[in-house]
Order: sequence, then structure tokens, then C-alpha cells
Amino acid sequence: MKSVFNLLPFLLATLACAQNKGYVSDVWVADNGDGTYRNPIIYADYSDPDVIRVDEDYYMTASSFNAVPGLPILHSKDMVNWSLINHALQEQIPVETFNIPQHGNGVWAPSMRYHNDTYYIYWGDPDFGIYMVKTKDPYATWDTPVLVMKGKGLIDPCPLFDDNGEVYLVHAYAGSRAGVKSLLSVNRMNAEGTQVLDKGIHVFDGHDKHNTVEGPKFYKRNGYYYIFAPAGGVATGWQLILRSITIYGPYEERVVLEQGSTDINGPHQGAWVDTPKGESWFYHFQDKDAYGRIVHMQPLGWENDWPVMGKDLDGNGIGEPVKTYKKPFVGPSYPIATPAETDNFDDSKIGLQWQWNANPNVLWYAKLPGNDFLRLFSIKIPEDLTNLWMVPNLLLQKFPAPNFTVSTKITLYPEEAENGKTAGLILMGMDYATLALTHDKDGYYIHQSEATDAFKGSKEIINDQVKLKSNTVYLNIKVMGPDAKCRFYYSENGETFKEIGKPFKAKEGKWIGAKVGLFSVSTQEAKRGGYADIDHFTISD
Repeated sequence: MKSVFNLLPFLLATLACAQNKGYVSDVWVADNGDGTYRNPIIYADYSDPDVIRVDEDYYMTASSFNAVPGLPILHSKDMVNWSLINHALQEQIPVETFNIPQHGNGVWAPSMRYHNDTYYIYWGDPDFGIYMVKTKDPYATWDTPVLVMKGKGLIDPCPLFDDNGEVYLVHAYAGSRAGVKSLLSVNRMNAEGTQVLDKGIHVFDGHDKHNTVEGPKFYKRNGYYYIFAPAGGVATGWQLILRSITIYGPYEERVVLEQGSTDINGPHQGAWVDTPKGESWFYHFQDKDAYGRIVHMQPLGWENDWPVMGKDLDGNGIGEPVKTYKKPFVGPSYPIATPAETDNFDDSKIGLQWQWNANPNVLWYAKLPGNDFLRLFSIKIPEDLTNLWMVPNLLLQKFPAPNFTVSTKITLYPEEAENGKTAGLILMGMDYATLALTHDKDGYYIHQSEATDAFKGSKEIINDQVKLKSNTVYLNIKVMGPDAKCRFYYSENGETFKEIGKPFKAKEGKWIGAKVGLFSVSTQEAKRGGYADIDHFTISD
């Protein structure tokens, strides 16, 4: 184990984050270092991104679905270099519902706004309605969420605090719950933005030309009301702009961004942001299967009060996404920063990049002051489960790049000689694979396993198993693009690694990309007790 005094590094890390001088990835950096950037600006699953500017600071949030904590908060000073600074939702609500994994449910397509010195985030839960959470300080604990509009199938909300004092909310519908989709509706809200005041009015029907209209974002500029809304589906759609001189329409329409001749499919759902210097930019995501919905940024101009995005490469009047471009002009040059990935477990808490598969229980793990390792307790798997898909105590993070290697060192303490305790690495999706340390009365073993169609309840199958000399092992998983092929390796000394098992193709989850992380579980038959100590979790090239 490492032995260092952890308070000073923790304080320094906190200060660095506040100054946007945080973590820098070994596997993906969007800032080219020459005044230009490359897309995606974040090669990770920050689905349905929304971005705002407050003075000279930029903040981003994104869908988090069933993962906890939810509603990630990212910060940037230059719109290219982003640091993960917080989560607005520390526990999914209703709590009892989300104590059990709810794959694909939960937080859908949030919008973020700043009004009267307050930060607001609205999101739709397709089963419960539209929620809002707010704060005066995005780095601090956010307030308790408020149910703004109860209902099934209400999704993708965005408020507009109008300059005449009125407050409105635009939203879409989930066909799977509401029975209809491709409609956008506007409701009036109270001045506090905490409650809708009417039944709402449909302002756009996309069934004729723009099926699957969703993800609306509300803006006002030069006397026009704008609704930015993607259409045509996540993987194959386009960016639609609606414009009207009145809040309820009629709305003119124009397609302003499409895949065209590029390999950037979608391009889907995002945010218009301006700079203090008057530049405009547009954030959106691209669906990349196992890698999730990764974040791109496009230049945006205005012609006759219509936004023009990307570059019109084929001359048809519709922009196409750029791969590289000059960085926004925001003044000084800011340090390179990326959302955190590696965690050496030196701080008093686990890193912000980690999310659980359901609302966490404090008995799942221990991160004591002074300990430079993470202890995961052997939590019993519910006896009705055939694999890990519905296990809540999976500690996961997003895939960070097309090519990367994840490494860890694990020591297993089963506390009893009989078998039943297992801990290791997991590649989680609708198919999943593990590389894990386990034991029986004869000793310790490393095994590589997989579960195909895990979401259907299929059994986990062990592909390969090797006996070890001790209860400590080093594990590596190498993920290789473009199709997320994975290979597995282990070592007993941390120097010489051997391949084990068979290659695995990572699979996306429900509305999310694949995730990688840690688990520590026990069978129902095994006695209570047992844990695994995780020395580090490293993402490298």
C-alpha cells in the first residue's frame, strides 16, 4: 500500500480544480495547443449536453439516467477544456424506486439556466414528471429537487425566463410512456420556476417532416423566440431550429446542421452559448455506440436572425460538423484540463468521475482519512439474480477515449476459507465482461467471464481461470477502437502480464455508453464479511 499524508494533496487538488487547472487525460485531449481544438471536445458519454455562460465561466450538465450521483456539473473558462466539479443530484428520487438499478430511466435531457443569481437545472423523468434543482453556488450542495410538473412521458424540459417577467417551460414527450411523440409544448410557470400554471399548448408537431422531434432548448434573441430541437433520431437525425415572434407561435422552421458528408452522425441535441466577445457556439452530441454520446462543439453564426452552424461543405445551405477549428476567443490562454479518469484513492473521497448503479449505501465501501486505498465490501447478490446487471453496488465510470487501458491492483480478504467472494474489474453494458479475483478452500484464482444479453437475465459464463499464489493481483483491460474490442491481462508481480480469457466487444447500456469500473460481491450462501482493497484505478494509453 502507498503511505502518504493525504490532506495536502486533497487541498491542492481542490484549489487546482477551482482554478480550472485540474486533471489532464492521458488518452484524449481536445485542445491542440496551437489555438485550435479537435472534436469531440469530450470523448465521453455526457449525453444531451446543455451549457451556459455566467460572466466568464461556462458550465455544462448532461443526462445521467439511473447513475448516482447524477446531473454532472462541468466547468470551463475557454469552452474547450472542461473539468468535472460536482453533481447536482446526490440521490435519485423517488429514493425507494432508485435504490434498485433502473437502467435507462431517471434523469433525461436536462437544461441548465442562470437567473437572478441562481443556477437552475430542469430534467424530465419519463415515469414521474419534470423536476428542478437549484443553487447559488454550482460547487456546493444543490437544493432538494422540486417536482415542477407531474406526469408520465414528460421529458426534455427547458425554461425561458422572459425579459417581460413571464416564465415558460418547453418540453417534449416520450412515446414509450405518453403514447405520442414528436410534439413540443409550452407551459407557463410561476415566477420562481417551481410549478407550471396551466395545461400547456402544443407549439410544434413534427410528424409531417421531422419525426422524433425532442430535446428542445428555449432562447430569445432580437425579439424572436427560438426553440433549438433535434429531429430524426439520435443516430441519424439533424438539428432543427424553430423561430417565432410570439411565444406560442406559429413557428417557422429550418434545418441548420446535418451529418452530410462527414462521419459525425446525428448531430443531436445541445446548446447555444455566446462569449463576452460576441461569438456564438453550439454544443451537441454524437452517438458512438459503446463509447456513448460524446460531446462536440461547432462554430455558430447568424444570418437574417437564423443560426448557421458548422460548415456548409456541400453548398446545400445546411451546415455540417467540423473536426477541427480555431478555439473561441475568450481572452487569456487557459491550462489544458479534462474530466477526471484515474483515481489513486489518495483523497478523503472517491473521485467525482465515479457513479453507482443505483442509490448508494454507505455500507458498500470505506474511504477512511489517511487510507490511500478504497475498500469495497463483499455485498451479497440478491438470490433471484443470474448476473450483475441488476446489482446496485457497481462502481462505474465512462469510457474516456477510443483507445485506453485500465489498470488496477486488488487484494481480496474473504475472511472465510469457503468460496463465495469475488472482486475485480467490469466492462458494463447490455453485454458485460469481468476480470476478477475469487477464491475457494484451495486458494485464490483469477477468472475472466462474460454475460451476453445480460439485460435479459442470461447467466454469466467463465471463459478462463488461473490459480494464483496469493490474494493480490494486478489487472489490465485494454480497450481498442474503433469498435471497442477488449483484451484482458493479469500479473502477480505487477511487471509481467499474461493474457487471459477471450476478446470481448464492449456493448452500450440502455441509452448510455459502456462503462468500466469495480465490483465486490458475495453469493447468498457465503458467510457475512469479506472485502477487497483497491490500490488504484488508472486510465492510460
